Amino acid sequence: MPNKWMAIDHRTIMSGQRRGPAAMMLRAVLRCASVPYGIAVRRRNRGYDSGKAEIHHAGVPVISVGNLTTGGTGKTPIVCYLAKLLREENLRVSIVSRGYGRGEADQNDEAAELAERLPDVPHVQDPDRVAAARIAVEELESEVILMDDGFQHRRLHRDLDIVVIDMTCPFGFDALLPRGLLREPVTGLRRAGMVMLSRCDQVDAGDIDRVLTVIRQHAPDVAVIRTQHRPECMLEYPSETLPLSELIDCPVALISAIGNPMAFERTVQSCGARIVASKQLPDHDPYSPECVAELDRWLRSLDGVAKVLCTHKDLVKLQTDRLGGLPLSAMLIGLSVDQPELVRDTVMQVICRRSAAE
Repeated sequence: MPNKWMAIDHRTIMSGQRRGPAAMMLRAVLRCASVPYGIAVRRRNRGYDSGKAEIHHAGVPVISVGNLTTGGTGKTPIVCYLAKLLREENLRVSIVSRGYGRGEADQNDEAAELAERLPDVPHVQDPDRVAAARIAVEELESEVILMDDGFQHRRLHRDLDIVVIDMTCPFGFDALLPRGLLREPVTGLRRAGMVMLSRCDQVDAGDIDRVLTVIRQHAPDVAVIRTQHRPECMLEYPSETLPLSELIDCPVALISAIGNPMAFERTVQSCGARIVASKQLPDHDPYSPECVAELDRWLRSLDGVAKVLCTHKDLVKLQTDRLGGLPLSAMLIGLSVDQPELVRDTVMQVICRRSAAE
């Protein structure tokens, strides 16, 4: 097996699940490394809050969808939901993002997934969000910009900041990077215009109440929207859809290269499948030929597996309907929103207010 598959799961270290002297020492080292990171983050935010750091305006309304933590918080279904909402209002919308993990490719895995889901919504990827927004407005004639993963990228002015909190790991083990998963302190919630709680169906009511208490401490008046990630069907490359009923009592193997693989596993289990084995690759892994060959050997070594499942983000890179001699499908995830009218009204009020001010 390649070394990257033998690496210690960083989440078991951060959460304290992994015990022993070595794990304790590693947590202490990571905690020390969090100190300079936290100083830099606070200093940067003070620069923007005080007006010392320059903020650029795109000339059209900008809605940012971001999060406080690293890893998979469930932003992609929310970005899709908002883009479809704006298209239903006959608005020309573009998505801009950094393009993390793109390498030499034209787009990263998230952009490829969004392109399949939103064929009429262009996506501009550039580490310079200001430059990406300029392209969206001047070349694509966009009327609204959705900035994906933009909460900490404050150079581009936004008219609405939507913060996504993953209920399965809401505050990144309550520590800043690299000790935890927090990109900035939880006090950053005061900048949010809306908070959307993802994967509410995977936790109990008490967990939600505890998160709401923290949100109210820092942003007492912010709108909080509960959402659930709902599996809709399976996708077999390139475009055949299969019913989820085929997963009932089906022995499956999972592969994923996402930020929160445990949430994916819980979703598969909720469909009635029996997980025989699971392989978790680093987030945004490109699935090199060597990696795919190793996966093929691993799958062929397993007994009693009838099917291989991955996420949509994985399938756009694998681009095959079989792996290890087994059928391969991706699970397509949709979004259920508890207060869709409130989301629509908030977004449209922001857009109308910005348009009236022009």
